Amino acid sequence: QVQLVESGGRLVQAGGSLRLTCATSGTVYGNYVWGWFRQAPGQEREFLAAIDWRGTTTDYGDSVRGRFTISKDNWKTMIFLQMNNLKPEDTAAYYCAVNSGFSQKPEYIYWGQGTQVTVSS
Repeated sequence: QVQLVESGGRLVQAGGSLRLTCATSGTVYGNYVWGWFRQAPGQEREFLAAIDWRGTTTDYGDSVRGRFTISKDNWKTMIFLQMNNLKPEDTAAYYCAVNSGFSQKPEYIYWGQGTQVTVSS
């Protein structure tokens, strides 16, 4: 079992930055991949970014590539999502997830409860 807890979401003005954190606990295997997704009301869950357990391979969704950066600490317990130049359309609940491989589909094995990001214009 893997437990994920997201934090860092808050109200921010357009053009601002936020860093989200995902704290991981439980049994983590070497082939695991961490991902960030978001979901706005009435919309499907959207892939944002993913990183492998070594922190050397990443993948990004087209809507955030160049603005968002995923990273992790050396102990594989904390995953970060640095979000720059935020826009009102980035407003959503943001979720951390763990999977056994890279995927942009919201079919990850473990999920956190989410943290709300609201971007005001």
